[in-house]
Amino acid sequence: MEKKMDDVERLLKGTVEQLDKLLSAKNVLGEPIDRDGATVFPLVSFGFGFGAGGSSGGKTDTSGGTAAGGGIKPIGAIIIDDDGARVEGVHGAASEIIGVIGRAANRAIDTAVKRSDSKDDQQA
Repeated sequence: MEKKMDDVERLLKGTVEQLDKLLSAKNVLGEPIDRDGATVFPLVSFGFGFGAGGSSGGKTDTSGGTAAGGGIKPIGAIIIDDDGARVEGVHGAASEIIGVIGRAANRAIDTAVKRSDSKDDQQA
């Protein structure tokens, strides 16, 4: 049980370290885009969640599991031009397509985590 929990702890610690690199103001605002006399700063919203647990003394003596999920959603842009600065929200088909892509990415992450957990259970 202790080895499995050490593996879970190591996995979560590595994941959090990578997320720390990803979750920055630069990534929320995005790189500015200069076009036709205007500067556009893309705005996105993102979030991630993780969980892990384990037990000992059950039918199989030890058990454990992990789960993760996340998402990224475009929410708008800050536009600076000759008229001043304004915030424009994302509307329409483009935001719907990006939402579908984000949900597909979430399912792919979930599937990869489940496969990894299944392989770990088979090796234990």
